This record gives sequence, C-alpha cells and structure tokens, in this order.
Amino acid sequence: MKRTTLSLSFLLIGALAAHAQPTMVKQFDDWGVYSYQSGGSKSCYVLTIPKAQQPASVDHGSNFFIVGSTKGAGLEPQAIMGYELKAGSRINVTIGDNKFVMFVKDKSAWLAEEAREPAFINAMRSGADLKLEAVSKRGTATSYTYSLNGVTAALKRMSSCN
Repeated sequence: MKRTTLSLSFLLIGALAAHAQPTMVKQFDDWGVYSYQSGGSKSCYVLTIPKAQQPASVDHGSNFFIVGSTKGAGLEPQAIMGYELKAGSRINVTIGDNKFVMFVKDKSAWLAEEAREPAFINAMRSGADLKLEAVSKRGTATSYTYSLNGVTAALKRMSSCN
C-alpha cells in the first residue's frame, strides 16, 4: 500500500477518533471541501455522497468518495464504504470512457496503480458521473453513481486550503 494514502486514511481516522470536527470550507454543487486540525497542521479533502446505489434492497450504510491532499504527494482518491469489503476483491470505477481499478482494505479502497492518480483526477474533472462497482464481505455486488458536478471547483478550492 502507498505510504501517503495510508497516512491520509490514518489522518481522517485519527481526526474522527480524537473527535476533531471537520469544518465545511465550502460546498460546490455535489462536492464539499472540508478541513480539520490534526497534530498542529491543517488537512483538507473534498467529499461527495452517491446519487444512486444498488441494490435497493440492502443496507449500504454511509458511503463517500473523497479526494485528499497530502503535502508533496498530490491528490489521492479514496472510496469509503459503509460496510466491510470482500478481502482481496477489487472495485471497478468508470468515469466516461475511462476505467480504473481500486484495491480494498476493510471499508476503504484506493487506486491499484498509483501512477494513474493524475489520469483519474483529470477524468473526474472532465466527466459527468463516477460509477463504482464493489463486492461486500458477504458477497453482495453493489454499485454507486457519484455526480461529478462541482468537483473541479472543489479541488481548486482545496488546493488553497492547506
């Protein structure tokens, strides 16, 4: 796993565990920019929730798609699910004609190929929707559609947040 991705995840988990309340910086259509203090430094990320989720008959919990920024590491996309993902499975993401694969650990997923992060972010900026297909620990196939309306403005605002 990538060291910077893990550090972003641990920062978010640490902020939640320490009861550090994220502060909404600004909302851009379907994407919000958030910041929080951790260890004397400010961390920022953008976040959205799905517009659609399937199958309708299961409890999906709270699902998020975030892009975080760690100093010197660029932008890091991450899916955070409201349930445990199947160990060893992959999440397939489609943005327009672009396809990406994410690896999973517990309730989170990151791009399998770190070198594709810039292409992923560019696809987000030019796309309309992000479609994600995952498999739960119980074997349930799930899918989500996230709107990309506002992501470009949110990412721009996040870049001046740190």
